[in-house]
Amino acid sequence: MIEDDEAIGSLVGAYLEQAGFDVVRECTGEAGLDAVERRQPRFVVLDLGLPDFDGFELCRRLRGSGDVPILILTARDEEADRIIGLELGADDYLTKPFSPRELVARVRAVLRRAEPVTPESQVIALGDLRVDLRSRRVMLGGLTVGLRTLEFELLAELARHPGQVVTRDRLLDRVWGLSFAGGTRTVDVHVAQLRKKLGRPDLIQTVRGVGYRILEGPVSREA
Repeated sequence: MIEDDEAIGSLVGAYLEQAGFDVVRECTGEAGLDAVERRQPRFVVLDLGLPDFDGFELCRRLRGSGDVPILILTARDEEADRIIGLELGADDYLTKPFSPRELVARVRAVLRRAEPVTPESQVIALGDLRVDLRSRRVMLGGLTVGLRTLEFELLAELARHPGQVVTRDRLLDRVWGLSFAGGTRTVDVHVAQLRKKLGRPDLIQTVRGVGYRILEGPVSREA
């Protein structure tokens, strides 16, 4: 946890420890970066209002050095700030004042999404797109596409319903697992990131005012 407010840091730390997590708290961005590099944590709770770093810059640097899940915890509640945080790679965004129980629930939800899927999962093939739910590997045109956890889950949910419109609300519920402060705009931001990484913007179609649809091609599911 990178948080310089003593009261909030103690409160969040107490709830996370009660939930079974080991918590290390740093009060500056520089110390936080060093701790993440040394300790390789499973999760980072990041405040934006740090004394030495702009929180968005810190988020960018954390994301640039690895895939550790990041939850931004901040008093900045403008939609523009939420969008910036998500575009920089944050997995969740929670504004102050907040419920400590909700924060713990969000941490658990993000970590669940990062867990390997069960052995019974299959490979979904749509034309030259292959989504391996077991290994969490995506290939397009024979080339591997590197995706972060949320991007993979979003693509997988769309691929499970080829040719069908999947609403933003359904994607928000199935991928994020709870009502997220950013609302359905969160889905739009991540779809844009997913399209960019796939390099095939036409693969995922926008259905205006409703949601998204992945192109339907020759579909197979392999054991």
